[in-house]
Amino acid sequence: MKKIILTLALAALTTLPAFSQKKTLVAKSDTIGQMPEAGRWLDEPPAIEAYKKAKNVIIIIGDGMGTAQVYASIVAQKGHSNFLRFPYSGFSRTFSHNKYTTDSGAGGTAIVTGYKTDNYHIGMLADKTPVKSFLTLCREQGMSSGFVVTSSVLDATPASTYAHVPYRKMYDTISLHMSQCGFDVMIGGGISNFRPENRKDGLAPLDTLLKRGYEITYSLEEMKRSKSNKLVTFFCENYYGPVAPGRDPVLAEGTKKALDILTRNPKGFAMMIEGSQIDWACHNNDAAYMEAELADFEKMLKIVLDFAEKDGNTLVVVTADHETGGLVLTGGNIEKGKNECKYITDGHSGVMVPVFAYGPGAERFTGIQNNIDILPKVFKAMGREFKRIN
Repeated sequence: MKKIILTLALAALTTLPAFSQKKTLVAKSDTIGQMPEAGRWLDEPPAIEAYKKAKNVIIIIGDGMGTAQVYASIVAQKGHSNFLRFPYSGFSRTFSHNKYTTDSGAGGTAIVTGYKTDNYHIGMLADKTPVKSFLTLCREQGMSSGFVVTSSVLDATPASTYAHVPYRKMYDTISLHMSQCGFDVMIGGGISNFRPENRKDGLAPLDTLLKRGYEITYSLEEMKRSKSNKLVTFFCENYYGPVAPGRDPVLAEGTKKALDILTRNPKGFAMMIEGSQIDWACHNNDAAYMEAELADFEKMLKIVLDFAEKDGNTLVVVTADHETGGLVLTGGNIEKGKNECKYITDGHSGVMVPVFAYGPGAERFTGIQNNIDILPKVFKAMGREFKRIN
């Protein structure tokens, strides 16, 4: 009798409908960053360790770029914005260690090092303890590293990737730090502080770069022709460079060149890209200037996302160090790609800024996070551990 009951029970279990069992929809390749294929179910989701790890990471910062700036770009692109290609998004809280509203020094440092600091500090804690950026940490692991910006290479955000100073305008000291950081590619403006005749100390960081094996180029055409594995490009002499739309396509072409160099390393690469002048436009409350810089930013995003899509091993994270201008979109015309913009300040605001992610590990960046949470999530997506020093 017991044998008959057991046989009937097993038969009943095998005829239960599929939806009565615990099922979870997962991506076809069992990797994060892709939409699930309809109808593909597994009894349990794979452990997070089973997901594909990112070999490369690109952190992109739109300086001063809040949600209103992003939406203005989406409208201006008439629905073809590259922001719409990101499968995951969230928000970042940007306050600094000592202020409700951050500056770019503290904001940039938080993103690239994972630590809060006081406003105007670069690459160090509030107590002036130096902290390393993800570019330096990845370089120490044998990866290639570099950055591309539309500001001076000495500006707050790029400086936070390699320098350690208590005041962001210590340009002579910052240029010395850059000449010794060892990144593979550095593209931006502001060569003036690298020349001895423009410095109080008479030192020549430009000579240091040359002695360390870098090719120095001074235009996009020279940059494109370069075959070097170590490249520095200065696209303008002074701190403030040309603005969009009249500027050469520094951001797009610089990104292409940086990818060409950084991908030569089989161990992978880490890269920071900044659309620096979105911030400057919003400080000026100049909507046309802002939209031109955002259009430039969109072209760079296409290059990066096309690369990441083809590569399959690259995590892309886009965010901002803070919002600038308190931009409000009061109206417009979506079909014509027009925005009506109003600013409530010529400074920074304290509102949350968007976070977008694409590629392996991108699902980690949803929800509301602190800006210092971004780098630990990046490292986790790469299968690496981020250890805080305090």
